[in-house]
Amino acid sequence: MTRNRFDMGMATRRSVLGDAHVDRAEKAKTPFDTPFQTLITEAAWGTVWADDTITRRERSMLTLALLAATGNFEEIPMHIRATANTGASKDDVMQSFLHVAIYAGVPKANHAIQLAKATYAEMENET
Repeated sequence: MTRNRFDMGMATRRSVLGDAHVDRAEKAKTPFDTPFQTLITEAAWGTVWADDTITRRERSMLTLALLAATGNFEEIPMHIRATANTGASKDDVMQSFLHVAIYAGVPKANHAIQLAKATYAEMENET
């Protein structure tokens, strides 16, 4: 990909996840994982998240539902935190997880909801 795609991805990533999160990730980056970090910055953030066909609110809801449905729970708290920047409300998130319950399984939705509750509580305590 071009440097422009990387720069667009980094700007989108910062806008969605926040500077503090991206700065921590960048500081933790090593030569070993730099190719992976470049890939996700260009592909996920510079292509998928940068596309304006759907809103960031909608993309946030889709991302949370897909993470829960596929059992990638470790990413859910990060994306719950990102809802502060994407405009996805708690009701939006719950609707996403209700879809997961019906189409991917109640245990996955239940676990995702527990993670969301804990993350929202942390976010409230931080303010």
